Amino acid sequence: MTRHPEDAELEAGTSAHYEDPAYYQQTYARRTEDVAYYVDLASKHGGPILEVGCGNGRITLPIARLGLDIVGVDRSAPMLDDLRRRMQQEPTHTVDRIDVRRGDMRRLRLGRRFPLVICPFNAFLHLYERKDVEAFLARTREHLTPNGSLVFDVSMPQPSELARDPARAYSTPRFRYPDASSSSMLVRYSERFDYDKLRQVLFVAMEFSPVNGGDSWMTPLAHRQFHPQELEALLHYNGFRITSLEGDFEGSAATSDSESLVFHCKLRRGWRPA
Repeated sequence: MTRHPEDAELEAGTSAHYEDPAYYQQTYARRTEDVAYYVDLASKHGGPILEVGCGNGRITLPIARLGLDIVGVDRSAPMLDDLRRRMQQEPTHTVDRIDVRRGDMRRLRLGRRFPLVICPFNAFLHLYERKDVEAFLARTREHLTPNGSLVFDVSMPQPSELARDPARAYSTPRFRYPDASSSSMLVRYSERFDYDKLRQVLFVAMEFSPVNGGDSWMTPLAHRQFHPQELEALLHYNGFRITSLEGDFEGSAATSDSESLVFHCKLRRGWRPA
């Protein structure tokens, strides 16, 4: 998302976390529940499928392996390059099912419609302002068949996390960071949380420090915090109705204790933009 100079903090928080596909792949290797969820969803809907925020294909590839056509869109060139590299290891009949596009989720225009549009793993949280949400939902309306579904998941805002002291670093056990030159290096890792209450954006500073010396570095991540009723209103006034709201990837109903929210939405019949 291209932004004004004063939004440089948001721009960095939108892109930096996705500039190292090897680290991303390692970090989320054990996150498989959402993959299975979206693969099952795709098998029930059938293709073609539009995935907004496909990254390096964590969900794209398993769906294509089902024999379903999928268009994967992302703004991160490094992640898409890694997806194309991974596609080279797949059989031709899988690769032929995948159409990779680089683009902005707010401006995407493919000129075709899909029975299923998915926006997985908090990609929606990079829509920081109302106009961003409205633009994305407008593009989604253009890409959905009349009875098609939009499905996306977001993390539930956690008051304890939003109230953390930004001066305090929360450390985790050391781990080996994947490094192209030496396979891996042992690093100390910590996170700092700074919540902007006015913009409802949580800024996370991920800090890495090599144990054996060398320069430390920090990777920023920014996520807009959407509360459930806020999202319901945004969807309603932009032409969508919620058909199901789940609190995990097991299909459980959403509750106050849910850490994630999975929204299933359809177009509101008869709705017209103001």
